[in-house]
Amino acid sequence: MSAAVYTIGHSNHEIELFIGLLQAHAITAVGDVRSSPYSRYNPQFNRENLEKSLRQAGIAYRFLGQELGARSDDPSCYEGTKVQYVRLAQTAVFQRGIKRVLTGMEQFRLALMCAEKDPLDCHRFVLVSRQLVKDGIAVQHILPDGAVESHAEALERLSRQLDLPEEDLFRSHQEILEDAYTLQAERIAYDRAADSPGSAG
Repeated sequence: MSAAVYTIGHSNHEIELFIGLLQAHAITAVGDVRSSPYSRYNPQFNRENLEKSLRQAGIAYRFLGQELGARSDDPSCYEGTKVQYVRLAQTAVFQRGIKRVLTGMEQFRLALMCAEKDPLDCHRFVLVSRQLVKDGIAVQHILPDGAVESHAEALERLSRQLDLPEEDLFRSHQEILEDAYTLQAERIAYDRAADSPGSAG
């Protein structure tokens, strides 16, 4: 079993660069967590094109967007028009997706892929990785320059970006980090009223 799950954002990379990032970290399978596996501006990452390119590089492709995408079809996951990640994470469909990831880890060195280049701006961080870490799985985020940031390091970076204190009189550091998740989820979550996501998940 792989020691960790990786995540990566395809951004606007050329496909050769993207595959190079995967190969640099010995990734053998990509799990696509986009709800809609297509990119208007980067067609190299449309599902069929991407799957073909990865296959030619010897990397497996699996679509996980139905289970782990950010745009839920379940009305109970919404508050008004905005999806609530905490509710989505509790659904049977999402939990089935997490089990698929755990099973995939037994066969592959797996990277979960979405669109955003910075994991902090993506549901792969705020929703999927958060659940994996809760389940005791190490998560490593591959950044656009090829560097790797642990999920714990990324969460601390988010807390600093949000100008949250290290601690205060009423909350522990861990509770403040939970606040960081909540604030970022509110910022990036899919809103049906806009008919487009804050995050491309």
